[in-house]
Amino acid sequence: MRSFQLRNRVNSKSVDTDTSHNGMDPVKSQQRPGPAGYRSATNFAYYPISRPAKRSKSNLIVFGCVLALVALISCFYLFSTGQVVDWNKRYGIVIDGGSTGTRLHVFAYRFQDGKAVFDFGEEAAMRVTPGLSAYAEDPESAGASLNELLEFGKERVPRGLWGDTEIRLMATAGMRLLDVDVQRRILESCRRVLRQSGFAFLDEWASVITGSDEGVYAWIVANYASGTLGADPLKTTGIIELGGASAQVTFVSNEPLPPEFSRTVKFGNVTYNIYSHSFLQFGQNAAFDALRESLASADHQSSAKSIEKGGVSLDPCTPMGYSHVMAAGSSSPGSFTENKDRLLSNLQPKGNFSECRSAALSLLQKGKEKCAYQHCSIGPTFIPKLQGKFLATENFFYTSKFFGLSQKAFLSDLMGAGKQFCGEDWSSLKKKHKSLSLKDDDLMRYCFSSAYIVALLHDSLGISLDDERIGYGNHVGNIPLDWALGAFILLTSSSQDMQHPSWISTVIGDDSPTLLSLVAIAALFMFAAWSVSKWRKPQLKTIYDLEKGRYIVTRVRRS
Repeated sequence: MRSFQLRNRVNSKSVDTDTSHNGMDPVKSQQRPGPAGYRSATNFAYYPISRPAKRSKSNLIVFGCVLALVALISCFYLFSTGQVVDWNKRYGIVIDGGSTGTRLHVFAYRFQDGKAVFDFGEEAAMRVTPGLSAYAEDPESAGASLNELLEFGKERVPRGLWGDTEIRLMATAGMRLLDVDVQRRILESCRRVLRQSGFAFLDEWASVITGSDEGVYAWIVANYASGTLGADPLKTTGIIELGGASAQVTFVSNEPLPPEFSRTVKFGNVTYNIYSHSFLQFGQNAAFDALRESLASADHQSSAKSIEKGGVSLDPCTPMGYSHVMAAGSSSPGSFTENKDRLLSNLQPKGNFSECRSAALSLLQKGKEKCAYQHCSIGPTFIPKLQGKFLATENFFYTSKFFGLSQKAFLSDLMGAGKQFCGEDWSSLKKKHKSLSLKDDDLMRYCFSSAYIVALLHDSLGISLDDERIGYGNHVGNIPLDWALGAFILLTSSSQDMQHPSWISTVIGDDSPTLLSLVAIAALFMFAAWSVSKWRKPQLKTIYDLEKGRYIVTRVRRS
């Protein structure tokens, strides 16, 4: 009975560090044995307050539950997308806003020794028509044309990397032909869609690039693919592009260049002084439309060596037997007015390669009398003497491929094939090329394109008909010679953040599972430390000091 009373009184006053024990004889309590857990000493007696065994067991249970919960959340996060993500791989997206269509490119790359290594085998691309410039009358609808492209991009980039994948829209010649205000409205419509795409995007990443930029980007990818980028400037390859709305000429020149034609590109430790210029409205489609317009309005008869008979103009760039009546109204949007469409019906086809070449040269030399430089090859525009090897791309390649020519064919070979094509009857040409499933208007244009190429490369730029320095192609090996890829290479390689990615940016990137894992691990360690600290917390013990004749509470650390 005495021991029971002592236990109750100790528990009720265990937190009092300076309270005398009333109603109990300390000497008697010392002489009588207490229950288990109560022990005597010569000068003091104590009774433990805490129950560490139960607390430790409780902490372990809580710890296990938290660990299981974190593991479950991590597994759900990592596998909920249904994609196996290679977190060492990165992606970039470039949207080429061309004149006849918009193409989205998805590029992949990795970092090796602090440098970007591009994986061209994984490039994916998708194209939609019409191009952004076709929305000039309804700029607000331009952005919606990107939705299908964006879905394609999301299918090619793992969901967990969307937030780290930069997307850029670069519009070219078709947009450059529009008024600045129309350009701005179309771009803003596109920006609204790109902001919501889930990819990394800034407003300034949607723009209309200059023709010079387009040429430089094409030059970069050609020399990267050839292995000459970063090497001797004199061993690089020049680029001559023939697009739909513009043509570009880009190459390294050791001549002094006017500032408006000079570009400096640094890659690695090598700096390149480059001539680059874009000839707007001298692309194949734009030049063809301009020639037909001049023929239809009878303004170009003398230079085209055509004659007018009873209100009918001869068209040397169209094979005989072709009817312009069925083609009227089928030209590209905005190319002709309704009156000029009707005038096309008055054009009488007279397929003649030489006369078509002469008419094309007249277009290329228009305005040459205004040349303010020592030498102008195309119109009033300065072009230095061509140096080194060249690749002729885009429509140069498509035309040579149509005629079955090799990439190393001479201009004389193209000229011979063009003469034969222009001189054949239309019905014969349709039968011969039936397997290609080309539209009539597209097939008919190969007479003009062959003549225009000879007029551009030989008659204007001075490349001899048997010059071995020039080749035709859209690929070097398995690498496509697409300016969008060149833009991606330059932007990725020149970015300091991309060249030397810090571990911090890798860890805290948007939607990064690395961040989630580290947070989970940190939380576990903090919980474990807290549990240990609680388990190791000093134990409170009640002690009866015989000398002072009172109970005291003291802290005794576990052994």
